[in-house]
Amino acid sequence: MHQPSSFELIGVGSPIMDLLARVPDTFLEQNVSGDKGGMVLVDHDEMQRILTCLDGEPAYSTGGSAANATYNASRLGLRTTFLGKLGNDRLSTIYRHAFERAGVNPSRFKHAEQANARCLALVTPDAQRTMRTCLGAAMTLSPAEISVADFAACKHAHIEGYLVFNRALADAVLTAARDAGCTTSLDLSSFEVVNASRDWLFNQFRRGIDVVFANEDEIRTLFEDHKSSYESLARRLADHGVLAAVKVGKDGAWIAHDSALHRIEPVPVADVIDTNGAGDAWAAGFLFGHLRGMTLPQCGALASTLGAETVMHMGPIIPDTDFEVLRARLLTPASAAQT
Repeated sequence: MHQPSSFELIGVGSPIMDLLARVPDTFLEQNVSGDKGGMVLVDHDEMQRILTCLDGEPAYSTGGSAANATYNASRLGLRTTFLGKLGNDRLSTIYRHAFERAGVNPSRFKHAEQANARCLALVTPDAQRTMRTCLGAAMTLSPAEISVADFAACKHAHIEGYLVFNRALADAVLTAARDAGCTTSLDLSSFEVVNASRDWLFNQFRRGIDVVFANEDEIRTLFEDHKSSYESLARRLADHGVLAAVKVGKDGAWIAHDSALHRIEPVPVADVIDTNGAGDAWAAGFLFGHLRGMTLPQCGALASTLGAETVMHMGPIIPDTDFEVLRARLLTPASAAQT
C-alpha cells in the first residue's frame, strides 16, 4: 500500500539570520560596492565593517530564501522540514526555535561549529533591499553530507538559487532529491546567480526541474533579453519543460506550463515598507496551492496576496497576528474557491 509522504515540502538552502537596517541611498554610495538591489557574499570582516557604519543596531529575523518559503508554507498548513546547516551560537538557537514554533520539523537541520549565517539587508526609501551575506556555518555544508535519506518521505523539494554558487552542492541536492522521488522547484533568487550559472541552469531544466520561479531581472538575465515581454519570456521558460512562474512585482505575474499561460493580477499595496522576502512568500503561497491541488490561477492569486502582505512589514516574516488573519481569509472554503 502506498504510504503518504511524511512531509509535503522540504526546503533546501542556507538558514540565515537576517539583519535589517533602513538606510538612505547615500549609505550605499559611501559604504557598499556593487549594484543596488543585488546580493553579494562577504566574509566576516567585511560584514563587521558595514555593520559599524550603521547609525544603530539592526533588527533581526529568520531568513534565507528557501527558509522563508518553507517557514511561510508551514504557517499556511503544509507539513514541512528543512535541510540546511545551522551554527553553534545564540543566533542558531533562536533560528531553530523559531522554525519549530512555526511548525517546521527540525530533524533535517545539520550543525557546524562556526557562527550562524547572517544576511544584512540594507533597505532604502524606495523599499529596495541591497543584501550582503556572510554564510558562516551554512557555507560548510558539503556535497558529501547530502544523501537520499535527507529527502526520504518528502513529496517536494524547494531549492534556493543561492545554492548554485556551490555547483557541486547543488548537483548533490538535486540528484538526491530526484533519487528519493521528490518533485522539485528552483527559485533563481538573484540575477547574480543566473549570470554565474546560465549553462548549468539550462542543463538542469533538461534533466528535470518541475517548477522555476524568476523575477523580472532574473528572467531577462537568463535569456539575455531586455526587450521581449514578460509574457513571451514566461513561455520561453516553459518551453524548457518546466512550470514557469515569472513574478513582475507590482504588475503581478505570469504562469506558463505546456501550452497554458495565465496572467496573475497584482494585489495593490498602498504603502510598501520593505520588499525583503516578498518573492519567497510568493513561492510559499504558490507551492501551498500547487501541492494541495489548486488550479494555477488559484495558486498565483494566493501567492500574490501573500507577497503583497509581506511588503507591508519590515523584514521577510509577516508578524504572527497579521499572518493568522490573512491565513483565515485565504483558506476558508469560500475564499479558496474564489482564489
